Amino acid sequence: MRIAIFGAGAVGGYYGARLARAGHDVQFIARGAQAEAMRRSGLFVRSVLGNDRLFPANVTDDVRTVGPADLVVVSVKLWDTDAAAHAILPLIAKSSAVLSLQYGVDKEDMIAGVVGRERVVGGVTYIIADRSEPGTVVHSGRLQRILVGELSSGRSDRVDSIVAMLTEAGIDGVASDNIRCDLWEKFVFLAATSAVTAITRETFGVLRARAETRALIQDAMKEVVEVARAENIPLAGGFVEERMRFVDSLPPDGRTSMAKDLLRGARLELEWLSGAVVRHGERLGVSTPVHRTLWAALAPYADGATAG
Repeated sequence: MRIAIFGAGAVGGYYGARLARAGHDVQFIARGAQAEAMRRSGLFVRSVLGNDRLFPANVTDDVRTVGPADLVVVSVKLWDTDAAAHAILPLIAKSSAVLSLQYGVDKEDMIAGVVGRERVVGGVTYIIADRSEPGTVVHSGRLQRILVGELSSGRSDRVDSIVAMLTEAGIDGVASDNIRCDLWEKFVFLAATSAVTAITRETFGVLRARAETRALIQDAMKEVVEVARAENIPLAGGFVEERMRFVDSLPPDGRTSMAKDLLRGARLELEWLSGAVVRHGERLGVSTPVHRTLWAALAPYADGATAG
């Protein structure tokens, strides 16, 4: 399969390297120091599942030189979603599929508004990965799962084909019958843990061990569940407790990517996480005081102010 990875950071870099190693024609679209390091030394993945150096790595910063792809994977930060959707248009042919591995619950609709809804398949990934330096991706733990599903729900040949490709590359690929529900399930976890790890500057191990911060994560999750149910997303009873068991399974030294961005003074995806919870809640008449407080407290850092 011919695959274009638009955004070769931690997530795009990790999955792209695994797919390339499995024999697929993978073209990375990257920029800046990441692109330069990949041209010079390739892409290095450090993981307990196996270290790998992809050299040479097919990388460019000019999407017009790539040509059509069977699958376009979008893995840029959320604030770049609209620009990315326009930028990938030269990669798209009649049969191309676009898969977003970004965070959030609005990303597919944003991309579909530019490339066409029929080309977009929903995607959710669970992975702890970080770009430790340009050209190097560090994968923590063993989790590396991608859920894929049609936005209209149900299975399709293209979903099954993508899942088979992921599985053959050693990635935990799962075909979803209700990707909208899966997106909100991930959002419950991500919006809560991103804000709490960022505002406290602490790891999962510290936060889950203290009654106060554990309760804060739970309360933040409960708010998102209330918003999701107002959106007619059928989250099961006991879902927050199940997600807390997932938090308990994560590496104790782990942090969310938003917490890592804050600690290095980078821009935050806050507006698309806690900010999105608040906006969806306002539209649906659901009160979200926990996320409103977290959003306000982190707002001074949203544009990349150095954490103190």
